[in-house]
Amino acid sequence: MTSVAPVILLAAEKESAEVTDWAARVGWVVGLGLFVALVYWLMREGWKWRGTLQSDLPALPTAPDEPGRARLTMSGRYHGSTTAGQWLDRIVAHGLGTRSRVELTLTDAGLDVVRPGAADFFVPVAALREARLDKGIAGKVLTEGGLLVVTWAHGDKLIDSGFRSDQAAEHNEWVETLNDMINKTETEGAR
Repeated sequence: MTSVAPVILLAAEKESAEVTDWAARVGWVVGLGLFVALVYWLMREGWKWRGTLQSDLPALPTAPDEPGRARLTMSGRYHGSTTAGQWLDRIVAHGLGTRSRVELTLTDAGLDVVRPGAADFFVPVAALREARLDKGIAGKVLTEGGLLVVTWAHGDKLIDSGFRSDQAAEHNEWVETLNDMINKTETEGAR
């Protein structure tokens, strides 16, 4: 009988595995889901509010029927537009805040920005102010010089628009050509 006593003691010490409290687990999952939905809703409302604040921005110009011959073309990404000099102040009015694919065409009339799935716009050559290489715009940060930023006037506001070519080597040619066009337009206007 002495050999049975240790077995009984061992059996009495063993405990069964804890049972999952499904009600608490489901409650946490539902609560987390509601929190994520609330954060998403607040972000969306903030985006809409920013659009309302920028509603004074005039409608975007469209390309003329005869823009002239294409000087340069580029395929790539449109990363957004900001208030000039303030790379985090995104402009969302008229769809300018929507990132998308882009087909850029530079003609004698200006810069034609064609965006599948988003609003196209045209920047007349008289509205162009500057082109430069930069590393970031509106929450998109790239390597130094990885972004083509075009500054242009729209209404009474200066806007920076950021583009990235599928072939980054094209950026330098775009900067040179755009700045040459801008300088030529300014000297002709000063006469």
